[in-house]
Amino acid sequence: MTAIVFDVLFIFFTCFLVTEAQYNVMRYGAKPDGKTDSTRAFLASWTEACASTVPATINVPPGRFLINNKIIFQGNNGYWLIFEYVDGVTLSGGVLDAKGSSLWSCKISGKNCPTGATSLAFSNSKNIAINGLTSENSQMFNIDINGCHNVKLEGTKFSSSGDSPNTDGIHVQLSSSVTIINSTIATGDDCISIGPGTTDLWIENVLCGPGHGISIGSLGKDLEEAGVQNVTVKTISFTGTQNGVRIKSWGRPSNGFARNILFQHVAMTNVKNPIVVDQNYCPHNINCPGQASGVKISNVTYQDIHGTSATSIAVKFDCSKKYPCTGIKMEDVNLTYKNQPAAASCNHADGKASGFIQPSSCFS
Repeated sequence: MTAIVFDVLFIFFTCFLVTEAQYNVMRYGAKPDGKTDSTRAFLASWTEACASTVPATINVPPGRFLINNKIIFQGNNGYWLIFEYVDGVTLSGGVLDAKGSSLWSCKISGKNCPTGATSLAFSNSKNIAINGLTSENSQMFNIDINGCHNVKLEGTKFSSSGDSPNTDGIHVQLSSSVTIINSTIATGDDCISIGPGTTDLWIENVLCGPGHGISIGSLGKDLEEAGVQNVTVKTISFTGTQNGVRIKSWGRPSNGFARNILFQHVAMTNVKNPIVVDQNYCPHNINCPGQASGVKISNVTYQDIHGTSATSIAVKFDCSKKYPCTGIKMEDVNLTYKNQPAAASCNHADGKASGFIQPSSCFS
């Protein structure tokens, strides 16, 4: 696995396990020269900090630290850094450079390539704060939040090529009370992807592009699946992305759902699919033909959505024929294509429109 480098302005992890203990990675042999392997030093400092009987802080001073092997904080394969079963961790500042460009090239070429690693993950944890972190050239997801409660990401920045495969900026699933604010995300996949079991998610003031937009889903891959609810996405700018705000589900049976969703104050610039609901997602037509999505989509509001579409159809609701979308609201939507009104397409979608609406509503 390719080495990962921390280019550190200042970074610290706080492990709350009540005077505070301090652990500096340089005391354990880490060197900020960008050449010395500091893997063991990071692991040693973490082990001692989490064995502390009082709150402990791990300090990583300014410099460039080389991590030659994946670091697992009680973790598993597929991740550079993973925190599991922790309560009260703060990660501030710093740069994670996963040097993923060679792996992207391999995947794009169609060769048999390694899967790669997610740069940073939190699993089954709570009370997490990530402030001012930069993630560059991720091999897979930049940040994965799975099974967590009370997580706040602020001032984060993600930078990957627009054609880099599977490099989602932030992925959230099976998690509650997650806040993502004041962030810039450039990726080759979803800027933010929202998976099953996500509740009470707040996303605000995010710049997205390049990338695939902000996506709820894909949902309904499994027959028994937790739903998504109470999601707010506001004050977002999409530039040159494949999608803007999207909800997608597999076209097959499931007990999943997506409800109480608000998309508000969204600016689109040359976005291929500004507003899209796709409930017939089925890559390679495997195990889907002839079936209908069981995911129930309801109470979704699009408010103050404006800008330009890169395709003629700027609004597309392709909902399940078995469980049509219900309770969709569109308020003050203005999307154009080549300086002309864009078009809308609706299939099994029920809702109402108010205010200025362009393209014209196509609800049943």
